Amino acid sequence: MSQDLEEYHDIIEALKPMINEPEFNQVLLQVASNVPAQKRFLLKMELKRLARPCIRLIDLRGLVDGKCRIFGHENREHYLDDVAIETYERQVRIFGQYTIGVYEAVTNTENNFRVMHKREQQAARKKKVQATPQPIKKENHLAPLVEFGNFPQRNEERMNFSVNIEMFTDLNKSMQATTIDVSVSGLKVKVSKEHMVKPGDKLTIQFRGLEKEYSLDKRHGILYSVGNIERTKDDQRLTLQRLQEAPNPTFDKFFESFIHGNKRRYKVNLDNTFNAIQNKTYEQYYIPNFTSIPVYIESDSEGVRAKYALGNDCNREEIQYWANEIQDLKIGYLLSSSRIKHCLSLPKGQQETYIYVFNHVKSEKIYFYSASIQELEATPHLKHLFLAYGSRKVSWRIYKLQFTDIAPEHSYRPLSIANSVNESVKRQNQKPAPRLMSRLKNLSHIALLTNITDDISTEYYQRLKIKRDQLLQLKVFGHPRNRLPDVVTVYRFKYFNQRRETRFLLRTPIVVNVNDMVFEGHTEDISTQGLRIELTTQCHLPPDSLVTISFPSLQKVTTKYVLAELPYFVRHISKDQSVLHLHALINDKNTTAKQFFDALIKANRAKLKSYQDEEEVPGIGEALRNICARNLMNVAYFLRKDELGYVPDATATWSTANRLTNLLHYKTDAGHLNLYPLYRNAMNKHDFIPKAMDSLKANDKPVMREIFIAFDPSKEALSEAIKSLVSEQFIKHEKRRQFISQALLSGQFIALKVFIAKTGRPDIEKMQSELNYVGVYALHKAKLLEEKLWNVTGVGDLIDVTDEVMRRYEFSEDKITDNLKIPAVHKLQKVGIEQLLKT
Repeated sequence: MSQDLEEYHDIIEALKPMINEPEFNQVLLQVASNVPAQKRFLLKMELKRLARPCIRLIDLRGLVDGKCRIFGHENREHYLDDVAIETYERQVRIFGQYTIGVYEAVTNTENNFRVMHKREQQAARKKKVQATPQPIKKENHLAPLVEFGNFPQRNEERMNFSVNIEMFTDLNKSMQATTIDVSVSGLKVKVSKEHMVKPGDKLTIQFRGLEKEYSLDKRHGILYSVGNIERTKDDQRLTLQRLQEAPNPTFDKFFESFIHGNKRRYKVNLDNTFNAIQNKTYEQYYIPNFTSIPVYIESDSEGVRAKYALGNDCNREEIQYWANEIQDLKIGYLLSSSRIKHCLSLPKGQQETYIYVFNHVKSEKIYFYSASIQELEATPHLKHLFLAYGSRKVSWRIYKLQFTDIAPEHSYRPLSIANSVNESVKRQNQKPAPRLMSRLKNLSHIALLTNITDDISTEYYQRLKIKRDQLLQLKVFGHPRNRLPDVVTVYRFKYFNQRRETRFLLRTPIVVNVNDMVFEGHTEDISTQGLRIELTTQCHLPPDSLVTISFPSLQKVTTKYVLAELPYFVRHISKDQSVLHLHALINDKNTTAKQFFDALIKANRAKLKSYQDEEEVPGIGEALRNICARNLMNVAYFLRKDELGYVPDATATWSTANRLTNLLHYKTDAGHLNLYPLYRNAMNKHDFIPKAMDSLKANDKPVMREIFIAFDPSKEALSEAIKSLVSEQFIKHEKRRQFISQALLSGQFIALKVFIAKTGRPDIEKMQSELNYVGVYALHKAKLLEEKLWNVTGVGDLIDVTDEVMRRYEFSEDKITDNLKIPAVHKLQKVGIEQLLKT
């Protein structure tokens, strides 16, 4: 059961016996009359899930405090103890058959060791928290660092097996060793640290521990070369690879048969597969929930150009921003050849810029305006005019644009298991088709476009004066409609667990009724169960408000449906209170909206535009997604909930050392990042993470906050070295500028945009082969891993926006450049950060 529904546990238990009864909906309305309609819908879906038939066998041997025996039911044999049998029979009586609800109840009984351990942990943590106030500990904010797509893909199965071997060097020096794991073409062995071995050495190996039991050649050993060497305090571990120049088919056949016959006894080495499942799950939490737009850049003899973009549910609105009045996508205006060339000419790791954007509607036509920071600096007499005028427009945007090199080969993502496992695995491990690779072969870079606009920066730029008589000069930043940009094709990688429907672009007038108030507007896109609308005036409504919508123009094309005052819930409303995302209220009485739009979409499927769901080249969406994951420029982070609140679970990035990763590596263990700046300053905890997580729902668009950080690595104490404030905590812009100045004097200033969203559920189907594989050899470990990954509740992005913030508050370019350097040791000024925090 999800954490969102924990508070309704009693209602769910009460409704379980009614789930298959005809009057279930009526009983649900009665029992849950005080529950909001959206939650009632989730309750119904949860009960439907629990009532689905189950085929999984249950084996509790070694997992519960009780003696297990065979328990038969419906031609299945489970291993259950007395408590589990009683629970099983009681739950079957409730559901009428063996269902997922029965399985979950039986595997979570009070005498289950996992449940008991978790309860003891909770009690101990609660007691500890109550006994003493929690000190600031870096361990509370550390999270392991993963690299998406970075896990070994094995060509053959590797078996955990320990046997004595003797190794001989070229000089015939003997070394005694023990195998750790074995495969047909390689070994991992443990040997004393006193022996001098280096990568590339050739060794001849005799399998002494097998010679007594098997007929092996005792005169001629098997040739290997030394690969990787891991040295520990007590020994050294060598990775050995068979030498192809000295084949031995007889030994190959013996070893292959030996491993196949013993792999269930000694267990296949699954470390890389567990690592792969973990990494893939984090990827699947992240890719549907980032708001940035990855745009793929093509390079050839004719130059560079934007070619493809990757869409998801969270960036679709930002992509749609670049559609003109006839819904043609013009994002190519933003990524002109000159801007791309400028960014690529910068040093690696600094290939980025900021672009300021607005659009203007005249005679029902949309005109786009944009200027990079370099273009504004080149026209200083127009810089403040552009910022002042643009920031007053509803369409105002500030984008961070980042570039990184990519390789088309990153599109290939085989499983972590070998082809020899079965034909299905072999099929999934096939390389991308030549036709697909021909479309990707010239891709050289990703341009990552992120909207970092917020109310505070917008309000600052709105303070600048506008000289009305100079406005015509802004035409130099306009994009002429008669000069078309490069066509950028948007592809969308669909996950199994995405519950949102495909939305189709349709602009039609509407009338909205809200508590006897009437608003006019038009739809931006439609689906069978939802709408995105734009109103001509602002409408202040909280989420989950009920409104009614009338469609006067659509009513003229149908007499079958009455398209007046159809009920919708408000799911999201934009900051300017003019764009609303709506979800239809559908029940036994209200089906008109769903039926009409379903019929409309089916009848006009060829005319209505949407994201490119039917890929012209099969697999291109997944290929672009794989490339994106392998080249993650920002820092992704993942949260789980425990007794301390929402705490870091993992982080991910492919970035090399830069200002942000340097900060997050401060006072960390190897392979971890420290998310301390997100959680607190020296005075008190930040509360934006728990507030955001408690208000967000799965599939909601991420929320964004800006954090100011003063970083002085010369300080030993964490709370002294890192001082951070959420931008809203400053009363005035002058206080923000003062904070930046003090941070520069004592070390380094860093500004971050922090995005945070709630996770959905991972797409198990994408990892089914690997889950099945580990389930054969380590079912218990597989279950624990799956449970751990399902506990991830939050996902977000950290983006360095320091340069834009410093330019906003008019620091010199020299100061901005100096701030990129790793800070030296400075003494705090008399009026320092501490005094600022107090004021």
